[in-house]
Amino acid sequence: MRTVFITGASSGIGEACAKTLAKEKTYRLLLCARRMSRLLEIRKILYEINPHCEVYCFELDVRDFPQVERSLSSLPTEWREIDVLINNAGLSQGLEGIQNGDIGDWDRMIDTNVKGLLYVSRTVIPMMGNSDNAHIINLGSIAGKEVYPNGNVYCATKHAVDALTKAMRIDLLQEGIRVTSIDPGMVETEFSEVRFKGDKERAKGVYKGLIPLSGTDIAEIISFVLSRPKHVNINDLLVMPTAQATGTIVKREPNK
Repeated sequence: MRTVFITGASSGIGEACAKTLAKEKTYRLLLCARRMSRLLEIRKILYEINPHCEVYCFELDVRDFPQVERSLSSLPTEWREIDVLINNAGLSQGLEGIQNGDIGDWDRMIDTNVKGLLYVSRTVIPMMGNSDNAHIINLGSIAGKEVYPNGNVYCATKHAVDALTKAMRIDLLQEGIRVTSIDPGMVETEFSEVRFKGDKERAKGVYKGLIPLSGTDIAEIISFVLSRPKHVNINDLLVMPTAQATGTIVKREPNK
């Protein structure tokens, strides 16, 4: 039984990962997010999916390093050894040119997408020392492979995730810890709604005329990556909807 720690597990890809892995019946799930009430709702769903699933939830803002250290060090003893870390917590805010960018948006993206990933990884990696099948999965993005208009700081943070993933793979090679980057294109989650600061209609418009990826699509890929034999590591996986060729070039059809 492998213990999987998922950040940002209260919605989107993180929630989908929890539900998908609960079905596998070979994972224990350690879930964190800022919204504890939502995590508790998800835990109930996980028990419906698999009544024997072991689930532990706790509130965590990955941007707060003292909180990260404190929360993980105070976990119950049986949850202090981690086999899999899924660094899922991340967001995009705003879509302005760099000359008009909001400093608060920049700080939130850098603090969550880059520093949060670092804070959690730095704290969790020592907790993986007793695992004989340790694996870190970082959620990147097509934005970490190219830069698109008005993507500036968000693209920069995901390029940083790409670089950090490569660095982790080198630094952790002798530790026997596998490191994978999963880089999705358009996924319909709360992502666009967060980016547009609650404007649901504008968020829906992002996916108009095409079928985007779902959180479950990405979760099933992560499940596959985790199921590979120990001598196999999928370093980097870029996955897009069929209707998307690049970050900005998509095929839209009126009936979708």
